[in-house]
Amino acid sequence: MLDFSLVGVLSSITQILAKNDIGIFVISTFNTDYIFVKEHNLNKAIKALEQNNYNIS
Repeated sequence: MLDFSLVGVLSSITQILAKNDIGIFVISTFNTDYIFVKEHNLNKAIKALEQNNYNIS
């Protein structure tokens, strides 16, 4: 879980996905954010994020 004082995390992730032409749908709740990608873009999204030092589990 990320601390509430952190800023720009969602922006950073969405910029990476946008640069790789991956459309997203985001839902933000009180305690987390969900980023949805179409199934055919899933592997591409994971690869793009991992190349930018995001750990996908």
